[in-house]
This record gives sequence, C-alpha cells and structure tokens, in this order.
Amino acid sequence: MNRRTAKKPARGKASSQRRPGSRKRRATRLLAPSEIIERLDAEAPIPPWRAHGDPVAELVLTLLSQNTSDTNSGRAYQSLVARFPDWDAVLAAPVGEIEAAIRIGGLAKTKAPRLKALLAELRERLGDEWDASQLKTLPLPEAKAWLTSLPGVGPKTAACVLLFALKRPALPVDTHVHRVCQRLGLINEKTGAAAAHELLESQVSRGQVYPFHVALIRHGRRVCKAGRPLCEQCVLSDRCPSAGLGRAG
Repeated sequence: MNRRTAKKPARGKASSQRRPGSRKRRATRLLAPSEIIERLDAEAPIPPWRAHGDPVAELVLTLLSQNTSDTNSGRAYQSLVARFPDWDAVLAAPVGEIEAAIRIGGLAKTKAPRLKALLAELRERLGDEWDASQLKTLPLPEAKAWLTSLPGVGPKTAACVLLFALKRPALPVDTHVHRVCQRLGLINEKTGAAAAHELLESQVSRGQVYPFHVALIRHGRRVCKAGRPLCEQCVLSDRCPSAGLGRAG
C-alpha cells in the first residue's frame, strides 16, 4: 500500500485507543499526606521518632542495606562492629577482611571497597574524632549537599542519615515509598526516585516526614506490593486512583 494514499485513522478515534491490557486510572480526590498518615497509623500505630545520634553509623548501615533486606543488612552491620573495635580499625583493615565481616549481608565484594572509600573520605573530613555534629546545625539543603558529596551517597542515603540519626525532617524515598506515592497520585508516574525526594518533601509538613516515611514503607511491603497490590485489603483504596488496576504504577 502506498503510504501517501493510505487512509489515516480519524484523530478522535486514535486518541481514544490505548495499548492492549492498559487500564485508565479512575478519577478521585487524592488523599493528602496527613490523611494517608492518619489512616495507616490507625491500622498499625507508627513507632515514636527517636534519633540515635550517630551519622557515621547510619551511613555505614545504609550502605550495607543496599539491595538486601533489613534483616540481612542488620546482621552485616552487627558482624562488622563485632569484628572491628572502631571505624579507624575498619579503615585500616584489608578489603578482604571487611568483605568477610559483611558477607552475611550479601554483595560483600561490591560493598566492602565502597565502605572503605566512604570511611576514608569521612576520616579526612571529620578528623580522628569522627565528629559529624555540624550536620545537626547546617541548613537542611547544605547538610544534604555535604552528605551527597560523599562517595556512593545519594539523596535517599543522605535523607536516612538526617532523619534517623539526627531527627531532621529529610524524607527518604526508597522503592516502596516511590511506588506507593505514584499509585496514590502524589507524584507523576514518570517521576524518578531522585526527583521524588524534593517533590514529596515539599508536600509533607516537617513534623510528618518521619511518620509518612515509615507508614508508606510498611504499607508498600505489606499491602501495596510491587507485583500484585492487595487493593481489597487497603485502607486507602477508596481514594486511590490506581485501586483495582493490578500492577498499576
């Protein structure tokens, strides 16, 4: 058929067609972050926000948590601190010894040299006291910039350090938070994880950053799962634009 003379579909009909198997999100008034927290907290109370005060430990733990479960990363961290008396000892150890200490957490061959590089930079910046107290008082954007300038530290890790070690209102967006927020319509489906940090943090009040993060991680793991979300069990489904769409978002 001559492409110049082939009949083209009418614009109105073409625009109404969707890919096979795709489903349109339903129109609904979106839940505000405060409403999401309220509903999820009523379902399962959110634990109190308590900072442990050790930014270096949080950096190490977050690095070990990459691409593994919290259980395995916790075991790797405990094995590391049981084997070495302090961070200087970890830094002085051969990579092979660090690798052996964290093997239980998985991906030890990758994480051991990354951990050593991170500790070397921290030692250079913080001195022999490993004093990161400046992160408590730096303006939040500057604290984030300081952390993300470290090797292997992205916006999620920086936010974890500020939130859990120093009780500062930085919102970590992991895969669960990102997925659930997309499904709930708080961010666009094309919004990447890095951009989502600022977009979501701007929607959540400072005092709600911690409960929002914790509630959405738990919800993503238990109900709003990646493969098959359990919409029939979800306390947010009546106001979720993706409810009932299977693998939506």
